[in-house]
Amino acid sequence: MKIIHEADIEDLLAQLTLEEKASLCSGSDFWHTQPVERLGIDAVMVTDGPHGLRKQAGHSDHLGASESVPATCFPSAVGLGSTWDTSLLRRVGEALGVETRSNEVAVLLGPGVNMKRSPLCGRNFEYFSEDPRLAGELAAALVEGVQSQGVGTSLKHFAVNNQETDRMRVDAQVDERTLREIYLPAFERVVKQARPLTVMCAYNKINGTFGSEHPWLLTRVLRDEWGFDGLVMSDWGAVEDRVAGVAAGLDLEMPGSWGVNDQRVLDAVRDGRLPEADLDAAVVNLLTLLARTMPAVAEPGDFSAADHHTLAREAATRAAVLLKNANAALPLTSLNDVVVIGEMARTPRYQGAGSSQVNPTQLDNALDALRSHHEVEFAPGYLLAEAAGEPGQDRTDEQLRSEAVELARGKTAVVFCGLPAIEESEGYDREHMSLPQSHRDLIAAVGAVASSVIVTLSNGAATTIADWQDSADAVLELWLGGQAGGSAAAELLLGQVSPSGRLAESIALNIQDVPAQLNFPGERGVVRYGEGPHIGYRGLDAMDVEVAYPFGHGLTYTTFDYGSLEVSATAITADTPQDDTVCTITCTVTNSGDATGTAVPQLYIGFPNATVSRVPRELRGFTTAELQPGE
Repeated sequence: MKIIHEADIEDLLAQLTLEEKASLCSGSDFWHTQPVERLGIDAVMVTDGPHGLRKQAGHSDHLGASESVPATCFPSAVGLGSTWDTSLLRRVGEALGVETRSNEVAVLLGPGVNMKRSPLCGRNFEYFSEDPRLAGELAAALVEGVQSQGVGTSLKHFAVNNQETDRMRVDAQVDERTLREIYLPAFERVVKQARPLTVMCAYNKINGTFGSEHPWLLTRVLRDEWGFDGLVMSDWGAVEDRVAGVAAGLDLEMPGSWGVNDQRVLDAVRDGRLPEADLDAAVVNLLTLLARTMPAVAEPGDFSAADHHTLAREAATRAAVLLKNANAALPLTSLNDVVVIGEMARTPRYQGAGSSQVNPTQLDNALDALRSHHEVEFAPGYLLAEAAGEPGQDRTDEQLRSEAVELARGKTAVVFCGLPAIEESEGYDREHMSLPQSHRDLIAAVGAVASSVIVTLSNGAATTIADWQDSADAVLELWLGGQAGGSAAAELLLGQVSPSGRLAESIALNIQDVPAQLNFPGERGVVRYGEGPHIGYRGLDAMDVEVAYPFGHGLTYTTFDYGSLEVSATAITADTPQDDTVCTITCTVTNSGDATGTAVPQLYIGFPNATVSRVPRELRGFTTAELQPGE
């Protein structure tokens, strides 16, 4: 592989023919850029992330039909978001970068920082939060970690990609204030802080213009205002008008069009409809990407699958959110009187479906992990499509539930439930927030006979809890915990580690309480963001709606005291730069319990006397602090 240096790019540009320039603006196949062999310009590979490398070993496709090389499957963004821990996200990013580099891949496609406008978005498992501050800081840390290894990331999906329904063409109509307060800040923070090497545009339209040909987004905001100096690529198949895309600032079309759009670009330059300078700018950005990633790809190195599995387990423990813990039902003090119920304990749901599916290097399940401590009895409890062939899966839900009830009678029952893979995926949105009826019926039936019921959940987005949680003494939200999620669940249940996750999205009592549902997913190709900035907790607060569990909530096995609050402020003048810190809040956090635990102080600000409509409160700062008892 010939290494391109940034200092040589202008000379290379001068040597390229117009045809070669046009060819560099699209991929050569599904995952590679276009080479120009006569000038020593090699192709590099980009491939899916964001919670693990998906480098396909055989036939290439976008939705994971072909098997990929083994890679560490970390918790999905829904879980990583619940850690609220930027230092952990950076370490996960470093591991992802090492694996990307070791597989000779130049760019890992991710992370996604789109807002969770509705709990029903089928791709919410790939996004961090309903809050732009939290999503932006976590994503920036992940990007910094990945790119510390010499490979690139692709920040996506720019912008306003908040649903899967009609995602290829839906027109998201959003006013500029809402864009700048809610849907763009996470992108802005990552671009300015972490400098991702690439940004990926969304499929959808934004206020009438496709994201792949949107000059206001791709040039004015991204480059002129935020100072982005990397490459803009399309999502796979997101290009509508390639000539308009080049003019707007779209540098690379993926996966390419077998030369069709290259010819259109070439014709547009020749007949004067597209300035050659616009094409040159795209080529320079592509060559710059090659120069920045080729040194790492040329020296790939290796990685320790065992060490990365250990990190994946740590991340999974940190992602879990203890929602409810009545009468200190958790942690379990013994397994002598415990039974395990629910097929997901044996057949884990550990990642989302679609383009982000990873082929894990190994896969833990909670049943085996618990049995490594004590031989517990097990009943599958319900049918699960992905467990076909497992013992008991040839029976009916009713038969499996009856067996589980008899096993749980008078015992402590740990019930594993969640959303089966078919319930949420890239490509379509959910129709409701509920767990499957068979899971709800199982929880109710077991709750009627067991001495204590602990429910664990494996799912990629918020689910309705209010209609069954009275049957449970404790509820532990595991999200999609990655390949080590099973062993992490056992550690949490047994108290070997204390839950430290906090909700990165609100859990509403009913889907009807969510403001966005008034216009989700839209109609006749248009979705109007009429709720403005009132998404997630912002909207629920504004309507004073009771929720099942609020944004930022999470219990632990210890207690924390907060005191000595101090506010330090400086005067704002006409000369104060916009990004200056003008107010600092400090407090003392003390672990007042008996177990080691992680506190997550959160700062919210409101403007009750604002002269324009403002949300009641919005997150402006957070941190994490692991504290020993008494510390």
